[in-house]
Amino acid sequence: MADIFSGLEKMGLGDISGGNLFEDPSKKTVNVKANEPQKKLVLVNEEDYLFDKSYKCPICDSDFQVKTVRTGKVRMKAVDVDLRPDYSEVDQNKYDIIACPECGYAALGRYFTTLTKYQIEDIRSKICMNYKKIEYKEPIYNYDHAKKLYQLALANAVVKKAKNSEKAYICLKTAWVVRGETQRLDPSSADYENKKKENDAQEKELLKNALSGFVMARQSEDFPIAGMDSTTLDYLIAALAYETDQFDITSKMISELLTSRVANSRIKDKARMLKELMAEKKGQQ
Repeated sequence: MADIFSGLEKMGLGDISGGNLFEDPSKKTVNVKANEPQKKLVLVNEEDYLFDKSYKCPICDSDFQVKTVRTGKVRMKAVDVDLRPDYSEVDQNKYDIIACPECGYAALGRYFTTLTKYQIEDIRSKICMNYKKIEYKEPIYNYDHAKKLYQLALANAVVKKAKNSEKAYICLKTAWVVRGETQRLDPSSADYENKKKENDAQEKELLKNALSGFVMARQSEDFPIAGMDSTTLDYLIAALAYETDQFDITSKMISELLTSRVANSRIKDKARMLKELMAEKKGQQ
């Protein structure tokens, strides 16, 4: 928890830490993800793929704009085993948080306006009253800024007592942002090894929390969960468990998917591929 919220004190929200991130309906726990080989990426003008989208804050009624990736402009070149989309031109995951610069309310797009009056009151008293305004005037988001926005969204989710699935999804997407940054590190830089090691540890902590939260959500929430149907979520849990060497969980989820009457052929093919990857990984240990 401390690492996830490290840095929030600069925004006046240092007290939002400690305790359990998720509300555990029973008792299950899990872990993390292995990294992709580093690739030298072709430089593009990221600003060309962005535009300013307008929003009205449901907390303070301020009108503001956020950087948004133009629909259809970026090409998805691959999908990681844990369903992270990897884009060619721009890391779209950097721009998925909507954050009000005036009051500090932040959330992923799918959750931005779905608030109860009690959640609004909690955010006003625990976020807005303490928030120190972020000044950021760059034409694109660097990774440090993107990660701060995700931290702010997670802090808001904790304060408003969001569902486990929302908090898990924020953790997962933050991990994807960290992974995107790691892919774009320059291997020739003097601090490459230290930065990569730091990022790898941060990603693992985030994915561990994401997996725990999704397992709890699966036990207590109705589908769709974070926009996923039951078979997609089961596959994601299996993939995250595979990446954290929780092979018993991976095997259980794969078995359920392969014998499921509702899982489609695409999900079953992904489950079979994951089963092969697990066998290979076990053989290397």
